[in-house]
Amino acid sequence: MAKFKEAELKLTREKNEMRDVEIELNFTPNALASVLYKQGDTVVLACCTRARNLPRWFPRDATKGWVNAEYSLLPGSTDSRFQRERRGAKGRTYEIERLVARSLRAGINLEELGPHSLTIDCDILNADGGTRCASITAAMIALRLGVRRLIEQGLCLPVADRKPADAGKEWAARQLSAEEMTAHEGAVMPTNVAAISVGLLGEDVYLDLDYILDSNADVDMNVIGTSDGNLVEIQATGEEATYSREQLNNLMDMAESGLARLYAIQQDALENVK
Repeated sequence: MAKFKEAELKLTREKNEMRDVEIELNFTPNALASVLYKQGDTVVLACCTRARNLPRWFPRDATKGWVNAEYSLLPGSTDSRFQRERRGAKGRTYEIERLVARSLRAGINLEELGPHSLTIDCDILNADGGTRCASITAAMIALRLGVRRLIEQGLCLPVADRKPADAGKEWAARQLSAEEMTAHEGAVMPTNVAAISVGLLGEDVYLDLDYILDSNADVDMNVIGTSDGNLVEIQATGEEATYSREQLNNLMDMAESGLARLYAIQQDALENVK
């Protein structure tokens, strides 16, 4: 393991201390839902939009929906200008987009969502480590708020209340009560999804890596989980180092503590919000 001195890294947080999280909803009014999410100096704008049609590869009579994601580092988000990817996402960007999308789909029941195609765009306004993790956590807030609004608009309905294939032009959807809307949101999105980074520096485990910690870590790890206690994905890499099973367990314990805090933050951010 690489040796280092904490003073040389100018560490300002305890090992188990997560960066401060700030959330501003409805930052972009044109989107179905939008979230300006700050985790330390990493800043993400997550916007949820609804397409008019399902993806072309869906059958015409599809009863379930789809959730996709896009991710982009904006030119001014890094210390030197990041070149726009005008000809399509490059390898790292595409890999992160797929990670964000499949993480979101772990928290949504596509059959209960119904035939809607939702896209969550994650634009990194400022990058200081953990951008993929912050994107997932922010995107989940935007997705839930977007689904909540579709339900309130009468567009996302329980299966029993959807328009039958043989219904006439005069058919109208039944208005759901407040309790039914809440219940349907729970059916569409039974759990929240969040992501956190952890790392091993020397023999010590650190939570929520910023750029300084990440660039000095012997092992860095991204953990995506659901608020009902399951895992979506774990990405753990030894950076010029190896790690033991005991160290892996310690990393996971630290990650789970961070995830629990993020689930609470997500819930608080959307409490009584329409």
